[in-house]
Amino acid sequence: MGDYHVHLHPHVPRPDSPPPGVYPEDYVDAFVETALSRGATEVGFTEHLHRFVDFEPAVAGFWNVGPRADLTEHSRTYYYDDLNLRLDRYVAAVLGARDRGLPVRLGMEVDFFPAHLEKMTAVLRQYPFDYLIGSVHWIDAWSVDHPAVAYEFERRGVRRAYEDYFGLVADLAESGLVQVLAHPDVVKKFGHRCPEEPVDLYRKVVDAARRGGVAMEVSSAGLRYPVGEPYPSPALLRMSHQAGIPITLASDAHYPDQAADQHMELVRYARAAGYRHQLAFRVGGAAHLVALPDPDAAAPTEPTSSEAGR
Repeated sequence: MGDYHVHLHPHVPRPDSPPPGVYPEDYVDAFVETALSRGATEVGFTEHLHRFVDFEPAVAGFWNVGPRADLTEHSRTYYYDDLNLRLDRYVAAVLGARDRGLPVRLGMEVDFFPAHLEKMTAVLRQYPFDYLIGSVHWIDAWSVDHPAVAYEFERRGVRRAYEDYFGLVADLAESGLVQVLAHPDVVKKFGHRCPEEPVDLYRKVVDAARRGGVAMEVSSAGLRYPVGEPYPSPALLRMSHQAGIPITLASDAHYPDQAADQHMELVRYARAAGYRHQLAFRVGGAAHLVALPDPDAAAPTEPTSSEAGR
């Protein structure tokens, strides 16, 4: 039972965070040790694609769409401020942890830039990823989950923002690019909600996920933000279960103490929607289902001395 969405480098470093692109063994190990202590059995590392200089020729300039200079400038600045990792070092760090016997998988969080898929895929194919998760962080030039430009919800309107966002998630689901949809309703991160649950938009995503053969990520990250609930919403998760879409569990950790954050609460959340299994990935990428435990099941008791003698 894995945590399949973990980052080794934060966007905002702490005093004990290593420099970007540096992967001390004890720091990598700390993510795994924390996750195992919280009930996970393996960890999938999934660094952001857009942070790697290797992808700059493939994706740079994705923000040059639309008439909004404020959004374009914010995304350009944010991109280059975060462009500080190298693929060979990241891959070596994760494979090194595996060689030390740790239960880890090599993944990548693939940011969805629709006009750049061919070039992105050409780079991804050069590395031995066990799986890829996909996410929508940008609607054209708007970084939809960045607090500095959250004012765009008011300018655009929440319903239109949701329509634009979920349209891209549906496209991602059918792109053939990834195996998992990461935090599939992160558009709600800051608490912006439609007056009514956008079930019609959820249906488009669920149908696309079924056609595309991708899993839905169930993430505790939303519990750390103003929205105060996991991704996806209960309604979207129930619809996914009814459609037969598998799930993965995730923390979206960016620091060691966030690994497998509230993991057993996620298990309860998934089970409440009807799920009894989670998708897992073997080394090399083969996917298989593993049972979700019942966190509230009574633990077996030790037999008494009289029972033991029967």
